[in-house]
Amino acid sequence: MNLFRAAVFTVLALLFVSGCASRQVHDSLAGSTAQRLVTYSIEQLVNALPASDFDRLRGQRVWVDTHFISDGPLKDYADRRLKVALADNFGMVISPTALETDVRMTVFYTSLGTDEEIAGLYLPLGVVPGFDDASRVDLLTLEKFHGVAELYYFLETDGNTVRGPTLTGRIRTDALGLPIITIPLSTLPDAENPD
Repeated sequence: MNLFRAAVFTVLALLFVSGCASRQVHDSLAGSTAQRLVTYSIEQLVNALPASDFDRLRGQRVWVDTHFISDGPLKDYADRRLKVALADNFGMVISPTALETDVRMTVFYTSLGTDEEIAGLYLPLGVVPGFDDASRVDLLTLEKFHGVAELYYFLETDGNTVRGPTLTGRIRTDALGLPIITIPLSTLPDAENPD
């Protein structure tokens, strides 16, 4: 009977010590997977621009004014990709200044980045000397690594301002984590068709 109690106590202790879920937002895009997740999500985002808002503006000059929490290479990439989509998909002429334009588009990015979520049972090793804070042994986990791009916009034409919908692009790669091996459940799309 004492052996049974010890086993039950050990299992309960492991469940308490192991995490049930954690979420981490990545600040850097170090690594090809993180870069592809974000750039593919931006691609998905600009391809979701509704034709109902932009087809009527074909051939007009547009000035694009974008805003995000911080400036940097990621925002610059999203800005450039947005402008290329407006020109290629809707025949708009991108103006370098706000002067002499037919349309003013103000864009607010609400997300440009990656996030990681781990759900399941694992043993955190970060408290053990010599191990990194993120070190762990997976017992049975679902690992989700996503690239997310989100924006909403305002179109100003002839003194009228209309708010567009909130658009989201999300690309994901998921895996099943086991003690010895991690099994991919989904993979990134091929380079020719990121949607």
